Amino acid sequence: MTKYREILRLKSLGFSNRKIASSCGVSRNTVAKVITRTSEIGISWPLDFDMTDSVLDGLMYPKDKTATAKRMPDFDYIRKEFLHNEVNKKLLWVEYCEECRLAGDDLLMYSQFCYHIQKDEKKHRATMHIPRKPGEQIEVDWAGNPARIIDPDTGEITDAWLFAGVMTYSQYAFVMAFMNERTSNWINAHVRMFEFFGGVTPVLVSDNCTTAVNHQRSNWYTTELNTTYHEMAEHYNFAVIPARVRKPKDKPNVEGSVGKISTWITAALRNEQFFSLSEPNAAIRKKLDAYNAKKFQKKECSRLSLFLGEEKPLLAPLPATPFELAEWKQATVQFNYYIAVDRMHYSVPFQYIRKKADVRITDSTVEIFYNHDWNGDRFRRWGAQIGSNTSKVVDAILTSGKVEQQSYRSRMGLLKLAEKYSQERLEAACERALSYASKPSYKSIKNILANWKEDPPPVSDTGRRIRAASQGVPDITEVKHHDQSKHN
Repeated sequence: MTKYREILRLKSLGFSNRKIASSCGVSRNTVAKVITRTSEIGISWPLDFDMTDSVLDGLMYPKDKTATAKRMPDFDYIRKEFLHNEVNKKLLWVEYCEECRLAGDDLLMYSQFCYHIQKDEKKHRATMHIPRKPGEQIEVDWAGNPARIIDPDTGEITDAWLFAGVMTYSQYAFVMAFMNERTSNWINAHVRMFEFFGGVTPVLVSDNCTTAVNHQRSNWYTTELNTTYHEMAEHYNFAVIPARVRKPKDKPNVEGSVGKISTWITAALRNEQFFSLSEPNAAIRKKLDAYNAKKFQKKECSRLSLFLGEEKPLLAPLPATPFELAEWKQATVQFNYYIAVDRMHYSVPFQYIRKKADVRITDSTVEIFYNHDWNGDRFRRWGAQIGSNTSKVVDAILTSGKVEQQSYRSRMGLLKLAEKYSQERLEAACERALSYASKPSYKSIKNILANWKEDPPPVSDTGRRIRAASQGVPDITEVKHHDQSKHN
């Protein structure tokens, strides 16, 4: 900006235009124009103290205020709309043009519209959070401050560790206490969290802990999940993105929530005594409900209302059955046609005495398998028991390759889908796939089930539910045992 004050001051001291121009870094023509203009509007040295160069510029060269001002975009509305899927600047500009037309206002061209939006983004970038879309991501971690449980007999104090999961868009939180941070509790915490949220997001950001990541096979560039954690991710159909070591900004929502949880939940319960794990979890749930229902400091909504209104409808549905942590063992059938597993005895048909069987153990079920051999007839019988559409898909998959055995993996994939989504949903998905193609693939069935939001129509072929695992046992029956002692 031209130094008007300095030009007038030097002129009052008798300096020539050349010397004034040299001192102020402007041309002689500029000095002459300033002196002529100030004389025309009656301004001379000395000036008032508050007469700055900006004020002088406005007096000497006033801007034309008769031009019509164009309507500016609603930047708060635009920032919020950008959080939704498939909303872009072109769509928002078209809506902006329609609003201007209805109101009779002059509008910005598309390039000007984008320019002002980018300008607003730069202004807010230093303080605004990373924009997340509703239902896109969950962040999980173990909370820092444990709850304390007192043994009523010995008085010994044991720490109970808090698991926290946070929806990154609404910041709706889940908190639950567990006795340790082992894999079984890590998996159980996720299962409970998904049930609490009532659905699953496509992305989950986890802590870089040993229960989630195989550190022996991971490096800075690639991360390998533990087998059990990977199986759970496949069961719920989401992708796991572990945070980097000592990089809390990779999961800022859960890190921020951990501090708030420590204040509003753990610290709020610091004077209470608990004598079993169920007691702190009951108290935590009450505090958690109040925390989620509390309004944001700068928003007219709460975590709960934001989650229910904008996020929960976008979550993928939960599978038909929750994920269970399974352990595989091998046992020999004894002469009394029993097998021993974890000091428990299970009977099997006597013709398998002295033969080895594979045993799959979960907290609620024991399954016994012998001679895992498969053939096309067995697969066809399995498909027919579910329904006519599934039977047609199974037959199409079995005849898709030159050799029938090439399709066994795809057929096994259908079996897993029946376990995950239920046989009724699989039958409905097969019916829909057959309407698209005469020989649908396993992948097409999987995609239909993964993206199917509404409940499928009832299956009329059979009302039966047949365990897929028991159909996979050619020569031995499935044994299901509910061992209550496992839960104590």
